[in-house]
Amino acid sequence: MTTPSRRDVTVVGAGIVGLATAYALLQQEPHASVTVIDKEDGPARHQTGRNSGVIHSGIYYRPGSLKARYALAGAAETPEFCAEHGIPYEVTGKLIVATRQDELPRLHALIQRGREHGLTVRELGPAQIGEREPEVAGLAAIHVASTGICDFAGVAAALAGLVEDAGGTLQYGRRVTAIDHDGTGITLRTQDGAPLRTRVLVNCAGLYSDRLARLAGHEPGMRILPFRGEFYELVPQRRSLVRGLVYPVPDPAFPFLGVHLTRDVNGGVHLGPNAVPALAREGYRRRTVRLGDLADTAAFPGTWRIARRHWRQEAGEIRRSLSKRAFTADARRLLPALRPQDLVRAPAGVRAQAVLPDGTLVDDFLFGGSGPFVHVLNAPSPAATAALPIGREVARRALAALEGGGGGG
Repeated sequence: MTTPSRRDVTVVGAGIVGLATAYALLQQEPHASVTVIDKEDGPARHQTGRNSGVIHSGIYYRPGSLKARYALAGAAETPEFCAEHGIPYEVTGKLIVATRQDELPRLHALIQRGREHGLTVRELGPAQIGEREPEVAGLAAIHVASTGICDFAGVAAALAGLVEDAGGTLQYGRRVTAIDHDGTGITLRTQDGAPLRTRVLVNCAGLYSDRLARLAGHEPGMRILPFRGEFYELVPQRRSLVRGLVYPVPDPAFPFLGVHLTRDVNGGVHLGPNAVPALAREGYRRRTVRLGDLADTAAFPGTWRIARRHWRQEAGEIRRSLSKRAFTADARRLLPALRPQDLVRAPAGVRAQAVLPDGTLVDDFLFGGSGPFVHVLNAPSPAATAALPIGREVARRALAALEGGGGGG
């Protein structure tokens, strides 16, 4: 039997973060042998290709956090990358709208945070909201200039092409089933039976990042819990209700942004997502149930602790998932003219959210690993926006591991 050739670095996961990592590796070390493998038949099949397409400004994230640093950098870099590679994009700006009195202090706090980040933020009253979005109702709003939209699946495809152009290899249809580390290198076993040898392994497996970490012998101290984000879209004749991007003021007691209105690069208008627990890691439909995933989720203590902490909000999310009328009623806080018949179902996404055993949702990007392993353990939104700077950071850790300096922590 022929001994497989050994790569310098193998990246597991051909989403936008994995591809950005491979691209950064080959930019920083052009002579390295880099391979990206994925169980799907092409790139961007999960979180990357199933999001709202928003280039986030970074305004929501705590100053000094990785999310803030990388989102701010990514919001500047992503439009430049799209322009350079002919990918549809637009820097539209967005409104964050307060519809109740109790939201006004939180809106003002966001204004201050935006200014701390150096963002161009403008305060708007009801008349000014109407000038930008005639059908949107609100007591006050802020306009964030740097928010935009793009085709993130197109960004991933461009990165895949750049990786290949730089001498990297992409291998699809290869699900990792086992990882062996014998001190001289790592052997990946895949379902097709062909082993792959590598000096360094980078885990960008998204929905499966915790499982891949454990296959590699690393206990990550967290579990990925899948939350399905369901979207509706406006029927074509009602798209004029929304001109750009409109967001509610986020609820600090709930870790998701809430239903927002987003126009995409193809002219469609989406409303969503909600956030409901998925019964499978790839549970894009309500009826998709995988007993192994469900048992894994049920056995994790953090699942029940987060349920106790947020059951009221989750009950509302589930009600809006099951009832178009309930979803419409909630969205009408922002868009009073909306009717149930204006909405049709759009494809859902699943957010890979890291949760700690005490039920705390990991609120920032999270990396782990040591020796020849680098694990990206939490990279939900705004990871698509932040993919280029995240990729450089993960590449830095992988090159340190390649040089024997450890995989970071």
